[in-house]
Amino acid sequence: MEIYLIRHTTPKIEKGICYGQADLDVDNTFEKEINVILKSITFDENTVVYSSPLKRCVKLAHKFSKDIITDDRLMELNFGDWELLKWDDLPKKESNIWMNNFVIESTPNGEAYIDLAKRANEVFNEITSSSAKKLIITTHAGVIRSILSKINHIQLKDSFDIKVEYGQIFKLIKQNNSITLL
Repeated sequence: MEIYLIRHTTPKIEKGICYGQADLDVDNTFEKEINVILKSITFDENTVVYSSPLKRCVKLAHKFSKDIITDDRLMELNFGDWELLKWDDLPKKESNIWMNNFVIESTPNGEAYIDLAKRANEVFNEITSSSAKKLIITTHAGVIRSILSKINHIQLKDSFDIKVEYGQIFKLIKQNNSITLL
């Protein structure tokens, strides 16, 4: 089985804003970015496409298929009260507590990274248990990092060492119940 994890393209938002589950549109660079992505992946009508339900992922997913499967578990971290605030404007005490232990510390009225990792890996295991030969999953950096961390046996606290750019593609192969990043 071929599996492509693809981060959404550049969102339409000012830099420095916390936007986890905010349903943002894509930037005006979308067509240029999507052309690069489409040249990098072969797919056909038998390719199964999954997506986060957020607009920036769904728009990308629809470039691969009209029939996509959305799943809330593929959404980015829920930043709760911090959604759409400038990172620099977050309350220092709360943000320091979270940043020092983001794996198990929840954002105010949001979730911890371990919660994202649990739901992301749960849906990834379900998706990759199918009989599909080729899968495309359009999602977010946090989801991709958590999946790659599990596959590569990296602790979640170290997963931000995995660089995940807008529109970046990670190709994985599943053989004999083992998944490998190529």
